[in-house]
Amino acid sequence: MSQLPPQSRRELRDRESAARVVPQPLVAARQNTPVRPARPIKRRLLSKLVSLGAMLGAAALLVSTSLPANAFYRGAADAALTTASAPAPQTLEVQGEVIVSAPARDAYSVVSLARQIRVKAASGSLSYTNDPNGTIQWPFAVAVPIASGFGARLVANCSYCSTFHEGLDFTPGAGAPIQAIADGVVSLVREDRGGLGIHVIIDHVINGQKVQSVYAHMLAGSVRVALGQAVKVTDQVGQVGSTGASTGAHLHLEIHLDGTPVDPFAWLKANAN
Repeated sequence: MSQLPPQSRRELRDRESAARVVPQPLVAARQNTPVRPARPIKRRLLSKLVSLGAMLGAAALLVSTSLPANAFYRGAADAALTTASAPAPQTLEVQGEVIVSAPARDAYSVVSLARQIRVKAASGSLSYTNDPNGTIQWPFAVAVPIASGFGARLVANCSYCSTFHEGLDFTPGAGAPIQAIADGVVSLVREDRGGLGIHVIIDHVINGQKVQSVYAHMLAGSVRVALGQAVKVTDQVGQVGSTGASTGAHLHLEIHLDGTPVDPFAWLKANAN
């Protein structure tokens, strides 16, 4: 091996030393880089508490926007509603005096049909007396209540009843005996369940005029006369019943003059003796 001159050997050593030495700026950079210390435990807890508070705040905001404002003040709302529903009475002050006025009401009342009948009967408009010795008498030996008179009705007694009443309704009670109003001849005995029910017609001649008396709604099996039979005043025709178009036991009496129905009450009042 040939030996290098001293100058060459020195240059070679300088190059090797330069290769092994770390550049000064890099060493300085490594020495100046700060070491990040570990995060303290308190700071981590504080961060968690802040997150939890944020979630609770969001929940409270959701509840407050979804419920009405008075949901938590129910008692106060009810009290206000109660106070508002009770209006104060009207007052009128006259010369220092306070007068409390009640609401005005119409003077209106409902009177039942039965009461109207009783009032009408009590007033004497349908009252009568019977002479047991007369040649023309009422259909009962003594006066009995009259429930309905002759003529137009404001309201029919039933759905199948006529609004114009062609007779007079006596209500002595079921089974009461019915008598002929005058001498005559039986011209019809009908035991059916039609409008008049079981009924009898008797022909009379009174003051030279043909008069027919009709006895309707009689009790089944109670007829005491036969077709063509001559009868005398007060002879029993049958008994009070509720057959046919009837709402209760009563005698429906009709008086026909030459085939035309007339008011039995007015006719008997004028002719019974």
